[in-house]
Amino acid sequence: MSAPRLARSLLLRASRFSIAKPFSQFTALPRASRNATPVVARASQLRFYSQDAPPTLKASKIYTFEDIKSHLSTSSSSPDSSFTLIDTREPSELATTGTIPGALNIPITTQPDAFFITAEEFEDRFGFERPPKEKEVVFYCKAGVRSRAAAALATQAGWREVGEYPGSWMEWEGRGGDKEKVGGRS
Repeated sequence: MSAPRLARSLLLRASRFSIAKPFSQFTALPRASRNATPVVARASQLRFYSQDAPPTLKASKIYTFEDIKSHLSTSSSSPDSSFTLIDTREPSELATTGTIPGALNIPITTQPDAFFITAEEFEDRFGFERPPKEKEVVFYCKAGVRSRAAAALATQAGWREVGEYPGSWMEWEGRGGDKEKVGGRS
């Protein structure tokens, strides 16, 4: 049974009265056209807001496997390394896979406010000092998605030098990078 006939039948049964207006009024409602094109906003369209637009966030510096590996070799000889490497995975993930040597763990999924809290609260929560805003922080995770989110959060919180290792743990492990045990397993 076609949709209009079915609708008419149901309306007639439900009302128990004859419909005063002809059924044609229901068929005159607009229907989606098969060849309809979506409406696209033009670039020249302006929208006015009561607030100024947020400042454009600086893009993160992208690091490769070789960059991280060379950083590890120089940071072992120099205690004042050029950047802080931050693993954004959850502690349970680190316990099963390990981590890149020297990386700090800030689980961004369960602690998204980590860069917005005070330095004292940060140290109480994570057990180490928060990286200074003047020093570059480089994020990695398992496949690069959480590290991108963490980099954006750090930039919003005021860190000026932010980097990402998009290859993350998958590339590091796949290319035979050194591992550091976490939680007694690896």
